Amino acid sequence: MKTESHGGGKMPGTFRRFAERFPDLVDAHERIAQAVDAEGQFDARIAELIKIGICLGAGLESALRSHVRKATQAGAGVREIEQAIIQGMNTVGFPRTVAAWSWAHEQFERDRREQEEVR
Repeated sequence: MKTESHGGGKMPGTFRRFAERFPDLVDAHERIAQAVDAEGQFDARIAELIKIGICLGAGLESALRSHVRKATQAGAGVREIEQAIIQGMNTVGFPRTVAAWSWAHEQFERDRREQEEVR
């Protein structure tokens, strides 16, 4: 089980506590994620942009933030992430799209602060 990082970054507290309580479930979740990634031909950047769109449609704030972080780590820029988000406007609506855009920018700011702390 990954206890120090999840997806290459600092593991959120809720996820860490869940992982400590249910390590076998987290391991199974991670194995499924790896198997899904291995099946496809998308590189990590594209896969994360797709996952951002899925999270937007499902209204999953925490997951969207996680995939924004992972997309950035995979080389996606702010403009690409914004483009992935605005694709949802006509499908899931303006309010959900704006909320997702806001969540993404909050994550960008968290990541920026974390990088400053490392320096």
